[in-house]
Amino acid sequence: MANHKSSIKRIRPNEYRTLEIKYYAKTTRKAIKNLRPTTEKAAAVAQYPEVASMLDKLAKKSVIHKNKASNLKSKLSHYINTLA
Repeated sequence: MANHKSSIKRIRPNEYRTLEIKYYAKTTRKAIKNLRPTTEKAAAVAQYPEVASMLDKLAKKSVIHKNKASNLKSKLSHYINTLA
């Protein structure tokens, strides 16, 4: 446990931020998992902008690295383009 008053104060917002980051990261992972098994191109094209936006927001907040967000978006777009 923290002994200094300033460190106790610092812990409070850090716990909130950690919970918020976990929530947004988990929501994005679920959205990606829902997009990958989609076999209809129209449905996948409709979902892709929302997922891409989520990834960009995570990269902007430094939850994930910007290159990882780009790689995920690239893989998803390649998958959507291969659908018939």
